[in-house]
Amino acid sequence: MNNIFIQLAVILTLSSALGFIAYKFKLPLLIAYLLGGLILAYSAVFDVGTSEVLHFFPEIGIAFMLFLVGMELDLREIKALGKPILVASFFQIFITTVLGSIIAKYLGFGSVESWYLGAGLAFSSTVVVVKLLLDKKESTSLYGKLSLGILLLEDLLAVMILLFLTVTPSSFGLGYQQFYPTATLIIKIILLFGIGILLNRFVLPKIFRAVAESGELLFLTSLAWCFIYVSLALILGFSVLIGAFLAGVSLASSVYHFRIQGKVKPLRDFFVTLFFVYLGTQVNFLEVGRALPLIIAFVAYALFCKPLIILLALGIFGFRKHTMFQTAINLSQISEFSLILLLVGAQKGLVSSTALTAIALTGVISMIISSVLVTHTKKLYKKLNKLLGFFERKNYNHFLEVGKTEKLTGHVVIIGSHRIGGEVVKLLKKQGIAQIVLDFNPHIVQSLLKMHVPVVYGDLGDPEVLDALDLKDARMVISTSPSFDGNRLLLEELKTRKINIPAIIRASTTKQADELYKRGADLAVIPEILAGDYLLQRLKDYLSGNRFQERIRIERKKHSHKTFFEDKKE
Repeated sequence: MNNIFIQLAVILTLSSALGFIAYKFKLPLLIAYLLGGLILAYSAVFDVGTSEVLHFFPEIGIAFMLFLVGMELDLREIKALGKPILVASFFQIFITTVLGSIIAKYLGFGSVESWYLGAGLAFSSTVVVVKLLLDKKESTSLYGKLSLGILLLEDLLAVMILLFLTVTPSSFGLGYQQFYPTATLIIKIILLFGIGILLNRFVLPKIFRAVAESGELLFLTSLAWCFIYVSLALILGFSVLIGAFLAGVSLASSVYHFRIQGKVKPLRDFFVTLFFVYLGTQVNFLEVGRALPLIIAFVAYALFCKPLIILLALGIFGFRKHTMFQTAINLSQISEFSLILLLVGAQKGLVSSTALTAIALTGVISMIISSVLVTHTKKLYKKLNKLLGFFERKNYNHFLEVGKTEKLTGHVVIIGSHRIGGEVVKLLKKQGIAQIVLDFNPHIVQSLLKMHVPVVYGDLGDPEVLDALDLKDARMVISTSPSFDGNRLLLEELKTRKINIPAIIRASTTKQADELYKRGADLAVIPEILAGDYLLQRLKDYLSGNRFQERIRIERKKHSHKTFFEDKKE
């Protein structure tokens, strides 16, 4: 079973079968992949310890995922969230490391080993959270940006810890790292960021402009850039995550980043599957009995105590309870870095195999439970709504949480104002029709506020945010949100509140559209079908003797090729 193709056949078949079961039960697919890894480790179908598939391919998946996340990041928004991210990260890491080490020592582990375990408990999984946010299309939300900011800072701290733990003479034989590890690290950080900034400003735009006409060349060039920067990060002693993320950030402002994302995503999904299977295989079942008390304690801490610390930290800055809750739940697991940290300790003889198994199984279990919680945050939030009010700061809100305040009547409610929604906003503003917008993208919210368009930050998962939309006095509600669950919740709320106004709702498939009609939608809009209808109408015009070019000239005059908010951004 050492053949790479046989191993891939076993892994992918098992993942596909378990994935189908998870899909039918409406569970995140990564649960199936983690369970597949556990089954492979327990059954020993092949030696997972020597498998090239499980030791090489998973890192490629991590690189692709962080590469895509970097391309979606607006550094100005991260800057605006700098203080909350810093405070929440350091507060949580410090408290968890101390308490985790105390728990481990109480359960019989050595002093140094306990500190390793405490530090491992402190970090949350970037890969898990990023995948869940991308699957739910929530990476641009305020809580998505808070989660990613905290995770990336944690990853940077984890890399620094690993660098100090694995200090060796430099590859040039100068030995500087033995005497000046801190100075060397700072120089490397400056070098890594500096090279990225310079290339992004003077080199990358010209390269991508030259290859953009060929989709294949654009795809290959973007992959080459990702791996070049990852290689640079590895040479300087940083992780694959940091390198891939910065490679993506350098392309965030590129006009081609949407095309690049579309081509890289299928590759990402394949390799990320192997990453989660790999995590599941790291459990040594012979050590589970001895590690069980620590596993139970650490899983409970990751699911309950870590979110509690995040809630307390973010509450200081005036975030609403929905934002704090979503962010806290996103971070309720331990990281793949935790396993790496313990592996380094084991290599130095400071960590036992029991501790290594404990952290591996804690990671797998916490990731599985956390992913279920994240998938069902809307239901959880409804049940915990009143309790969460304790963490809100009274009479103060973070500036990104502030929106419309005046009472409206006879207005149109627009949910989701990017692309399609942005054009609706522009039309209503031009016609002088009162409107109020609900969006969870901080950049769009701030753009609307500058334009004096009434806006509320939030999403459909927060029932309280619907109160701010004055739905009872509205003339119509239009949702361009791609979230089926959110749109279904909106229709349920309208029915519960006995609000009888026209509801135009976006759907992704005809099956979703049928379900939305059953729940009270007046019109279910499927963008792809609308595009097809538009094309047919243009073809009919052409066949009737009208020329394409005249119609195109008129429509180009009416609409820019960019979205409404991309125009405003520039």
